[in-house]
Amino acid sequence: MRFFLVLTLFLTLTISEAQAPITLRLITHDSFNISEDILTQFQDESGITVEIVRLGDTGTLVNQAILTQNNPLGDVLYGIDNTFLTRGLEADLFLPYESPRLETVDPAFVLDEEWRVTPVNYGDVCLNYDVAYFAEQELDVPESLADLTLPEYRGLLVIPNPVVSSPGLAFLLGTIAVFGEDEYLDYWEDLVANDVLIVNDWTTAYYSEFTVPSESGTRPLVVSYASSPPAEVYFADPMPETAPTGAIVADETCFRQIEFVGILRGTQHETAAQQWIDFMLSLEFQSDLPLQMFVFPVNAEAELPDVFVEHALIPENPLTLPIADIEANRETWLQAWTETVLR
Repeated sequence: MRFFLVLTLFLTLTISEAQAPITLRLITHDSFNISEDILTQFQDESGITVEIVRLGDTGTLVNQAILTQNNPLGDVLYGIDNTFLTRGLEADLFLPYESPRLETVDPAFVLDEEWRVTPVNYGDVCLNYDVAYFAEQELDVPESLADLTLPEYRGLLVIPNPVVSSPGLAFLLGTIAVFGEDEYLDYWEDLVANDVLIVNDWTTAYYSEFTVPSESGTRPLVVSYASSPPAEVYFADPMPETAPTGAIVADETCFRQIEFVGILRGTQHETAAQQWIDFMLSLEFQSDLPLQMFVFPVNAEAELPDVFVEHALIPENPLTLPIADIEANRETWLQAWTETVLR
């Protein structure tokens, strides 16, 4: 009789736990956004409540996840990109999961053959410029990274710190891809001599120092994205016919960035986390991406909004580096950059 009482109690607790509402905690960077109706649709259909926790720029997000991996801050991490990916994989942050919806994704975006992370979107880190400034000054827009060291561009450029900023790191990796390990620090010394401004993150660079969004900004050149000009059109009231900013997408000027989502090891909601990853690859979420985070979807079936079609540019030959090279050299490159540029 006692055995049956214990068994009944166990089954009651198990059923109760299975029926208990689940809150899935998503940790992500400050730029994450999703339409309220799209999020509500997922929550209503799955019965899962999603709590979104933003932890700063990508570098800060990944560092926080590593520091707290024995007591994870969430169940799912979104926003780790190919510049920081190996740091997360080396720390064994993620549980493997191969989503059935990856069949709609170009295999070129899949950088981890063990499926510990899933590609969600991509964008190209490029130089952005203030169209009006260059027209008023009758100044040609730079056409290469090397141009940025010329006297006419002195004091015009702001860059987010690559130690903590993913677009900053992407730009640094782009300079390594162009100039090589033997000469990229010489290039950065030339940038410093030409009065480049280094700030902590992309938000500060773009919204405080860049001349277009900020009335107090003094830098008409900024490291941002090829998809930033559509944002300037979309959020303007009234919408202008042409964007006030431009993206420089000449060969050897942009670095391709891919963002991923992964299930954090230690989660108590692995099945729910898998459902969320499937959702992030769905047509609904992927179609919502461009106007929420101004990035490009990896789902080949997702259609781009008109403002993207008209104002966004995709570089024909974006720069890349093998993730194995980034894994082997990232910390050395960052240390050398810090000693050269910040000290």
